[in-house]
Amino acid sequence: MTRKAVIYARVSTEEQNLDNQIDLLKNLASEQNCNVLKVYNDKMSGGSANRPQFQQMLKDARLRKFEIIYVWSLDRFSREGIKNTLSYLKKLQNQGVALKSLQEGWLDTSDDGMGTLLIAIFSWVAEQERKRISERTKAGLRNAKNVGKRGPDKKPRDNLGYKIRWSKKRVSK
Repeated sequence: MTRKAVIYARVSTEEQNLDNQIDLLKNLASEQNCNVLKVYNDKMSGGSANRPQFQQMLKDARLRKFEIIYVWSLDRFSREGIKNTLSYLKKLQNQGVALKSLQEGWLDTSDDGMGTLLIAIFSWVAEQERKRISERTKAGLRNAKNVGKRGPDKKPRDNLGYKIRWSKKRVSK
């Protein structure tokens, strides 16, 4: 019997590509005798639920339009921490929708037991990674500011805030 499936793919920036995730997830679904009805994808941080395609997928799950969601990994699904991630998974389970991860073979919510504990652990790990990325970004911005840079398209400034102008001296022969 063929199961109705969807794919949820996410990357953090517009410059990143979703094709690799989507292609491999389609292959996995096909191997597991699932018919992929739709691909939901977002190009934004997983640290917030305010992702349009993520919200649409949850709405469609409530309407029972599919039985399984395929994701690349749990951190592509959510980086909102243990409480929120487990809440999503519990709601999906109550609606008869399973979540299956390509990278974490143990992550199949249609199978109870040890999976719940592992999901909690990996949700926490994903949240910690999001915090580390944020801390590294902030540190990089502080460092750039300390050396006089204000951003990628901004001119460097001196300690008083004046733009530094580099003069081109002509060399006479």
